[in-house]
Amino acid sequence: MIQKKICILGAFATGKTSLVRRFVKDIFSESYLTTVGVKIDKKEMKIEGQELHLILWDLSGEDQFQKLNVSYLRGASGYFLVVDGTRSETLDTARSLQKTVEEACGNIPFVLMCNKLDLTNDWELGENALEDCSQKGWIVLRTSAKTGQGVEEAFSALAGKLLEG
Repeated sequence: MIQKKICILGAFATGKTSLVRRFVKDIFSESYLTTVGVKIDKKEMKIEGQELHLILWDLSGEDQFQKLNVSYLRGASGYFLVVDGTRSETLDTARSLQKTVEEACGNIPFVLMCNKLDLTNDWELGENALEDCSQKGWIVLRTSAKTGQGVEEAFSALAGKLLEG
């Protein structure tokens, strides 16, 4: 069995913890609990006949008061950048985090999750902004932790990238 450490990064309140919960336990809760530091979960997957054991590091959200603790990235094989489609500024945070991770860990695989797809009527994030990320070679997937839409696909996409390298 292959074991990989995956970090989940993004601005505060983008749905990082809810996405991990949906993926690991297939549950969603409306109550909001801020992650302090890091919360670690585990999930086993089978991708292309390979068993993969993911160690998921759900890191506290970044904002003007709380910056990413780069030491949490040590040993990561890949990561997710999570943005909130209803708050376009969370994409700026994701771009900044991507640069930070690249400086700390090199060029490791990642997937950009545009979360809160269930609230598309409230989305501020334009298609052009996401297309710009795709043109940079980023894997961009739309997800909803609430409905589960796109969540399994996002984790499978990153797991597939991990097995390539």
